[in-house]
Amino acid sequence: MSSAAHPSVPGGVPAPPGGHALRIDPAQAPARATLTPLPVVDETSAGGLIVQRRGGVYHAAVIARRNRAGRLEWCLPKGHLEGDETPEQAAVREIAEETGIQGAVLRRLGVIDYWFSGADRRVHKVVHHFLLGAVGGELSVAGDPDGEAEDAEWVPMSTLSERLAYPNERRLAEAARTVLDDDA
Repeated sequence: MSSAAHPSVPGGVPAPPGGHALRIDPAQAPARATLTPLPVVDETSAGGLIVQRRGGVYHAAVIARRNRAGRLEWCLPKGHLEGDETPEQAAVREIAEETGIQGAVLRRLGVIDYWFSGADRRVHKVVHHFLLGAVGGELSVAGDPDGEAEDAEWVPMSTLSERLAYPNERRLAEAARTVLDDDA
């Protein structure tokens, strides 16, 4: 397969089209940097979907927060467990802090498990999600102690999946919608 345009290299390896054979002398190659693995941190959070029936239609309270790139995304309220809180207790507290709505847990929706990296660590995050019924409060992000939630809205369950930024949260919203439709 060798031609004048693509001469063979000793050892029978042809040159790539339009180029020349790559010759690397291992003695001249730069030393490879060794990477120190980042430490792994496990984090557990809880949150979920809080719903209220308005005009015969279920609506869910969702929040807008900035992702790591600074883009505003709509998502379900959630946050870290504090002290010896159970995931259910943390979900009720976090949803109230980020939306202003008090809720009661109706059922477990599911667990989302994912990884992300920061500058100094890799994080394995597990988020417990619950379906809650609204029992009081006013929709507001003013009570969010971290100031992460920039806005909150009631969204009809029929369009919730279109609003949520994350596929795993969209799947949870569809599961909640099925549960609520079955209970109606």
